[in-house]
Formats: sequence, structure tokens, C-alpha cells
Amino acid sequence: MSKERKGIEGIIGSKPVKVGDELDVVVTEVSRKGDGLTRVKGFVVFIPNTKPGDKVKIKITNVRPNYAIAQVI
Repeated sequence: MSKERKGIEGIIGSKPVKVGDELDVVVTEVSRKGDGLTRVKGFVVFIPNTKPGDKVKIKITNVRPNYAIAQVI
């Protein structure tokens, strides 16, 4: 029998967002680089050209192991 490798997904679980997801969010913080930041079920999402308090509709454009990047639509 061979053992299957689960990769990082099997270790940390699935992410609450995927590329293409559209969400209504409120920007809660500013990142060190100046991008807006929100959290979806605790998962960090960076949103360029936003600031805390902005209520925006976003589309997830990139998902990394520890964060995602989105754009305002």
C-alpha cells in the first residue's frame, strides 16, 4: 500500500475562500503595505485601495496558504 500525501491543505484544512468568490465585506484594518484588510472566518484577505470602514463588494483573485488577495468590483 502506498501512502497519499495530503499536502498543506490536509494539514491546515480548507480555506474559507476560493478564487472567483464574490463577497460583501467591511475593511477592518490596514496592512503594513497600506492595503485594506478584512477577515473571512478568520482568514486574512488583502484588498488594495481600501481603508478601514469601507464597505465593499470584492472578488477573490489569489489564494495563498495564509491569506488571499481580492479586488473591489
